[in-house]
Amino acid sequence: MAWQETHKEQSKDRILKSAAMLFTHHGFEKISIDQVMKNAELTRGAFYSHFSSKSDLYAQAISTAAKVASKRKPVSCPKNMKDFAHYYLSTEHRDNDSEQPCPLAFLVSDINQQDNKVKATYTKTLEAFVEQVQSITQSREEALQSTVLMIGGLALSRALDSKEFSNELLAACQVGVTSLTEEEEIHGG
Repeated sequence: MAWQETHKEQSKDRILKSAAMLFTHHGFEKISIDQVMKNAELTRGAFYSHFSSKSDLYAQAISTAAKVASKRKPVSCPKNMKDFAHYYLSTEHRDNDSEQPCPLAFLVSDINQQDNKVKATYTKTLEAFVEQVQSITQSREEALQSTVLMIGGLALSRALDSKEFSNELLAACQVGVTSLTEEEEIHGG
């Protein structure tokens, strides 16, 4: 019996990691349950023993994506906002298709079309991100501003068809986050 519980949890974890990666890169509408299960190397039947619907999977996958993406951060993050912004607003984060990206930026335009459970999960994930940023900034206002610059900057940079303009946008947002931090330090927060 113990093996079965472990096996079931491992299967669910594989499904969630598969869904997290596929949904963050392609969105809810472009990914089917069959694609998620094939990527997880499991049969479609296994899906229904873990999730009540595709929307249920999506909500849980957002949390999984955030946890997996958070583990990608370099050791220096998030010790200071300059390093955090440099990592988060990087071309590697924007362009790397083989590693889990941040669902906050990669799914920002997709969430408004989803049900309340998905929106609630996204909101909790954003609140956790803001808390993480606030732990290394001087104020809640600076944390919110930095969060918007990072998530918005990364999301917009992905939407552009010009790499040059996209890179320019990422760099400008990095400077913006750093400027906020330096301004708070100068004025004493």
